[in-house]
Amino acid sequence: MHPVASAPLRRVIGWDLGGVHVKAALVEEGRVRAVVQAPCPLWNGLPALDATVAGLPPWTREPARHAVTMTGELTDCFPDRAAGVAALAAWAGRHLPGEVAIYAGRGGFVPPEAAAAQAPDVASANWHATARLVGLSRSCALLVDIGSTTADLIPILDGHPHALGYSDAERLETAELVYTGVVRTPLLALAPAAPFRGRRTALMAECFATTADAYRLLGLLPEAEDQQDAADLKGKSIPETEIRLARMIGRDRHEGTGTDWIRLAGFFAEAQLRLLHDAAGLILSRGDLPEDAPLVICGAGRFVAARLAARLRRRADDLADLIAPRLAPEAAAFASTCGPAVAVGLLAAQA
Repeated sequence: MHPVASAPLRRVIGWDLGGVHVKAALVEEGRVRAVVQAPCPLWNGLPALDATVAGLPPWTREPARHAVTMTGELTDCFPDRAAGVAALAAWAGRHLPGEVAIYAGRGGFVPPEAAAAQAPDVASANWHATARLVGLSRSCALLVDIGSTTADLIPILDGHPHALGYSDAERLETAELVYTGVVRTPLLALAPAAPFRGRRTALMAECFATTADAYRLLGLLPEAEDQQDAADLKGKSIPETEIRLARMIGRDRHEGTGTDWIRLAGFFAEAQLRLLHDAAGLILSRGDLPEDAPLVICGAGRFVAARLAARLRRRADDLADLIAPRLAPEAAAFASTCGPAVAVGLLAAQA
């Protein structure tokens, strides 16, 4: 922790240190002024985090009160989650200039040196921060945060998170965590087979293509959200995307038309939506949420969450709209994508 004068500490920076992205949100006088996301291959170790943060806008490295949540403790550069929490908390304490607090979910904010002892509360608690923020505006809702890699489905009841699970393992068991996202998920994880020209064909058990390819081909994935390398480390043009998709069914691009590949991409999008629909149906079957409770949607895949809301016949409220009075126009575009960073920043500013 770096000592600084008290005046700059009026600004708060919320951080979400993920395993594939770093997200940061600048909060000044209780209002979100700027939001940024950048790719970070944390599986290569903490030097990757150093490099990513060095490339972020200057405001991320200026004196502030830093509120940090994380999912990066999951990456395989750490032997286990507790070690990952300890390493990331220590990194934040050393590198972020000003006061640093680590978000421990149900345990509130703790200093970096206390994070290791509360690792079960700190690990992957970013969903809890977003749910707490949503609860300030909606007493009852289903938060659906679909990111590049995972989806969180968190019921909000009486203005508080009402999840049955807390850890990743518990939330996988309760359908509150669905390990599917709109960028990095291998298409082979969505179905064992796919239809092509009137026949059902098994998929290649290889990561030839990901959901980013499907949504890019469908014109649904915004370019700003498409930050990860393609599976073959090649380009993201339509022809290159079609090549990857064709390989999933053992074919070459010239064996189908553009319409064929769009249909195949649409099948994978539907398969992913079914996974999310099943998870939401299980959660809603508990009967805790009223029938008119909306879905609050956020994340890079909020366009999928909007489709889920329509299928469930419930209203979809974008997180950015909920916090609009505390959101500067220039920060609105990425606020929903970086929900947990925005949430810990606003929660810390309020505290």
